[in-house]
Amino acid sequence: MVIDPISDMLTRIRNALNAKHKVVVIPSSKFKLEIARILQEEGYIQSFEKTSKDKFSYIKIDLKYNKDNRTSVIKEIKRISKPGLRVYVNKAEIPRVLGGLGTSIISTSKGVMTGSKAREIGVGGEILCSII
Repeated sequence: MVIDPISDMLTRIRNALNAKHKVVVIPSSKFKLEIARILQEEGYIQSFEKTSKDKFSYIKIDLKYNKDNRTSVIKEIKRISKPGLRVYVNKAEIPRVLGGLGTSIISTSKGVMTGSKAREIGVGGEILCSII
């Protein structure tokens, strides 16, 4: 049993990037699918798909590397809000990751979205993670 499924997802991606894997498979949920969708839209992963095996469903994520095929596009992926310490912000306090070069993923009342989109719409929420 996993206590924090989002942290588990980010750790699996981080470990796969460190091991230079092309693909990582993680247990599926709607929330994780939304995070994977944002990662693909922002250009941090190549693609993702939901697959099923037996009674369980999984997300297969194709990781993205630079042209030299040695360094990953994701330099750092870090969990901000944790089960023991939730981090909520209003629309004025949404952080800019590395001056706008990185991305933050926020869970809002309007759904899961990037920090820049939440700022544009004018909603706050829980900061899930930051990606550089």
